Amino acid sequence: MSSSSAGTSLYPTMLSPMKVGAHTLRNRVIMGSMHTRLEHLDNADERQRAFYGARAKGGTALIITGGFAPNDEGRLEVGGPALLANDDLAPHRSVTDEAHRYGAKILMQVLHSGRYAKHDQIRGVSDIRSPINPRVPVPFKESEIEQTIDDFVKCAVRAAEAGYDGVEIMGSEGYLINQFVAPRTNNRTDSWGGSIEKRIRFPVEIVRRTRHALGAGFLIMFRISAIDLVDGGSTADEIDKLAVAVQEAGADILNTGVGWHEAPVPTIAFSVPRATFSFAVKRLRKATSLPIVASNRINMPDVAETLLVSGDCDFVSMARPMLADPDFVNKAQAGRADDINTCIACNQACLDFIFSDQTATCLVNPKACRETEFEAPPVHGSKRVAVIGSGPAGLAVASAAAGRGHRVSLFEEQAELGGQIHLARRVPGKTEFNEMLRYFTRQIEQANVDVRLSVRATADDLAREGFDEIVVATGIIPRTPDIPGIEHPSVLSYADVIFGRAEVGKRVAVIGTGGIGYDVAELLTHSDTHQDPIEHFLDEYGVDPMITSPGGLRKPRATKSPREVTLLQRRQSRPGDRLGVSTGWILRNRLRSRGVVAIAGVTYDRIDDDGLHYTVGTESRVLKVDNIVICAGQLPNVALADELKQKGIKAVTIGGARHADELDALRAIQEGVRLAHDM
Repeated sequence: MSSSSAGTSLYPTMLSPMKVGAHTLRNRVIMGSMHTRLEHLDNADERQRAFYGARAKGGTALIITGGFAPNDEGRLEVGGPALLANDDLAPHRSVTDEAHRYGAKILMQVLHSGRYAKHDQIRGVSDIRSPINPRVPVPFKESEIEQTIDDFVKCAVRAAEAGYDGVEIMGSEGYLINQFVAPRTNNRTDSWGGSIEKRIRFPVEIVRRTRHALGAGFLIMFRISAIDLVDGGSTADEIDKLAVAVQEAGADILNTGVGWHEAPVPTIAFSVPRATFSFAVKRLRKATSLPIVASNRINMPDVAETLLVSGDCDFVSMARPMLADPDFVNKAQAGRADDINTCIACNQACLDFIFSDQTATCLVNPKACRETEFEAPPVHGSKRVAVIGSGPAGLAVASAAAGRGHRVSLFEEQAELGGQIHLARRVPGKTEFNEMLRYFTRQIEQANVDVRLSVRATADDLAREGFDEIVVATGIIPRTPDIPGIEHPSVLSYADVIFGRAEVGKRVAVIGTGGIGYDVAELLTHSDTHQDPIEHFLDEYGVDPMITSPGGLRKPRATKSPREVTLLQRRQSRPGDRLGVSTGWILRNRLRSRGVVAIAGVTYDRIDDDGLHYTVGTESRVLKVDNIVICAGQLPNVALADELKQKGIKAVTIGGARHADELDALRAIQEGVRLAHDM
């Protein structure tokens, strides 16, 4: 998926300039808008300047900020970002100056949350509540609609005063403008509802009046929903009419959004094949002569170049890939795509953090949104550092410490680097973990780390070499539950199943419903259809690429599982409740559609030739299965750490070897990078 053998000739279209409105963008890469919650921090100004500045310095042509509300009621939450009449513009000028310093253009996104708002002033097109928000919106009066349009325009004017090159008017993902356009959320009978011409009047007036207020030199990007993926959404004809109307109203460029937040179809998770929704951009491009931007699951230069060369789009938008690597463009231009720290679409530290009111960061790049915390001075006096274990924690600390100038030796008991990464990348839909392994392996090579494979490091060995620092990153060992009959030949470890070292029968019980349990169930119920991955995805989720139906949905095609799988857990809580907020629902729904049954509140009685004997409440049951896969958690692998401690040898333990409740690559990489920073 990548190459480092040549320079700009590999991606000539992606790296070529293009004029948009009155502005010329230096290449075709746009950093899409995303929520970071940096605005909520005490040192927000400094943090945002460093965050956006790093992406501008990294070669991105156009940066779009997170959404700013045009008025109080449009905020996503109490205290959420907005740009109002009397707000101080100095923090914004700090950001725009930094972007311009490095040659990038920057837009402020103007976003009104509408019925998604999480505060008491929630307003909407109608009184139709969102299924993901318990609050019922109060419908706008016509005079309030006019005032809201004026607020959008005033916000854009303030953005211009703050030094932004333009604005992105957020008209997708189910926010207020999208709510006006779609019949799903617009049941008005006045001049703002009913026919498509009336439903699109709101965004058209915003664009028209913004253009009138700010003239031809101000860049207006309109974020259009290329496919809604919800019942009652827009059809292809309606989307096209909106595109034509905003072009005539004065928009310079169309960015595309995919899906509403309550859509039953995943759009940016790892289970979505790369560039899946490019069909919607290609179709929309025929309706308008405006430059158009493709988005969603574009995470490497070759993917971007292919889309651009095909003529399906003029630009590519990458949001989270810019979290993963702010130098994405510069590396591609230098012919160093293998050095790109690729977004693996895990959502764990970006979306999941945002949903839990934390500041976003990135699993593969803990420095994202924390740039000011990692401004370490150069190393004075190189240390000899031993790192034992090459899972996520070991790779992170070894590459980061060597990158800072330390002399690092990396010990790995197996014949290849990667540790637990090899488990993840073998699960269907998680092939992006190959990129994580590729990236860290490349960093290890470039930093001249002394790699010692198939070597089991001992305390005596480490002491004999006289290392200045010893880092134990030996990971975890699977936990074996205390169940009578656990040694029965039908019982398998999750590692043996995932690595294909064991034959698995047609009827399977999986003990444990954490991330590994669900990964095993996904693997066991996956059916290799030999169909194109994108076509298979669209069939599985019922996506109509022609968007002839409202929202672009059709009947999903059921995928037959090759096995009967039952998930069991001791806890009474809902199975799968510890999965990621933004991805857990995808896994649960997909396994449910394949007939997987999940049982909670289980007491395991015994395992024998008849199967798994268990009790729920007062009822004893027998699950007649061919195999039982143990996914009952992990324990820290502390053998070496204990040996070092007994011999009085100082060492630092990180990753799963320190804490092993779940296989947590996010925490492991963060600990490794921070430890290297402090050396």
